[in-house]
Amino acid sequence: MLDQLDLALIAVMHDHPRAGVLELSRTTSVARGTVQARLRRLEEAGVITGYGPDVDLRAAGFPVQAYVTLEIAQGALDEVREALDAISQVVEAVVTTGSFDVLCLVATASHEELQGTLLRLDQSPSIVRSTSIVVLSVLIPRRVQPLLESAPRPGTTRAPAYRSHGS
Repeated sequence: MLDQLDLALIAVMHDHPRAGVLELSRTTSVARGTVQARLRRLEEAGVITGYGPDVDLRAAGFPVQAYVTLEIAQGALDEVREALDAISQVVEAVVTTGSFDVLCLVATASHEELQGTLLRLDQSPSIVRSTSIVVLSVLIPRRVQPLLESAPRPGTTRAPAYRSHGS
């Protein structure tokens, strides 16, 4: 479970992705060693999964995006994973419950490329049926900070020198 210092570090890193340990230390008023230890713990726990740039697919030349639902043959998840992995336009794929088995996010440079990608998906013998839903606009971009801040916090695990900016 994340505490207030963890949340503060993640928030600063989100707002200032190029911030180094020293800047994080100054911004949160926590010793540099404490910041380094916390970041290492968050990485080892799998909470922080990377430091790469967030990429806006539209700005990067892929303005046509669609969510594609897949119904797959029973027991064919490995084959479907291989088929999807071979298609670079598949940005993300998740296994789901409900009336379909897999939900994919596909991004392409044009509607023609989207059509070709959908046809390529349907060529897999492990995919029984697909349904596509074209994205018109993004109402709320992917975000995690509000969710992290809404979770209950443990009581006294923050560093002694840390002072919440709201306190």
